[in-house]
Amino acid sequence: MDEQQFMEYLKFMQANEIKEKLVCEGIARNVKDEKDKQTLLEIAKQEQIHYDLFKNLTKQDVRPNMFSVYWYILMGRIFGYTFAVKLMEIHLLSHEEAKKSRKQLMMEAGTQELFRRHPGFEKLFAEEVQHELDMIQMIDEEKLNYVGSMVLGLNDALVEFSGSLAGWSFAMQSNRMITLAGLITGISATLSMASSEYLSAKNEGRTDALKSSGYTGIAYLFTVVALLLPFILLPDHQFLPALLIMLAIVVLIIAGFNYYISVARNEKFSTKFREMILVSLSVAGISFLIGLIVKKVLGIDI
Repeated sequence: MDEQQFMEYLKFMQANEIKEKLVCEGIARNVKDEKDKQTLLEIAKQEQIHYDLFKNLTKQDVRPNMFSVYWYILMGRIFGYTFAVKLMEIHLLSHEEAKKSRKQLMMEAGTQELFRRHPGFEKLFAEEVQHELDMIQMIDEEKLNYVGSMVLGLNDALVEFSGSLAGWSFAMQSNRMITLAGLITGISATLSMASSEYLSAKNEGRTDALKSSGYTGIAYLFTVVALLLPFILLPDHQFLPALLIMLAIVVLIIAGFNYYISVARNEKFSTKFREMILVSLSVAGISFLIGLIVKKVLGIDI
């Protein structure tokens, strides 16, 4: 690696450190939990230390990509600060799993060159990074304590409601009828699921029963509305396109939610994704066939 490439690598790392510092400070401004706020500010201090380490080598200040800074702060507002901070770290901590792109090769070569030229830097930087990772694990965002409740609502809605919509599609063959049945069933099922979670949590002696049931109900209702949208928006007779779009939405919701959990809680994405896809689409397929069979056997024409 020549001198110009090496300096390019150092400046890239330096800019990334100051970007992460600004993101943590920006997210911390909107965090109500005092402990988490202080943890985020401490992480920001660590990022400043990292920045200064690289500045000692480049002998100059660098500016971060401010669009990226504002983007991560927005992600923190929407999806939670745990997700935003961990997602930001993934880009530099997943070298082994990343494809050998040009930038990735430059990063690896730059790291090796840095440690070759400055042997003491490796130990110092490794200790700082580990300290930072330990602090990230200390973040205890409230909403992540209710992931189990969200999974319950999401799973039930995806499996039961997508199956119901698939069955109604051939039984009713009318988007307006399917929407009517879906709204009635979906709202009723949301209330039923939330109340069941509340009673279950109460029986376990938990003091957060109401909050837990709220997360379950919100996850269920969100899924109901998302799956009903194609039937609401498409013309009455286009029930098959609506069904296909609904199944695509099922896949997207499963992928999005599992990606969120895999980042925020350091869990494996592929296993849970395959599991939920297999169950949801299998139930939808069986329900679709049941709707077709029932319509033919009973001779009902709506």
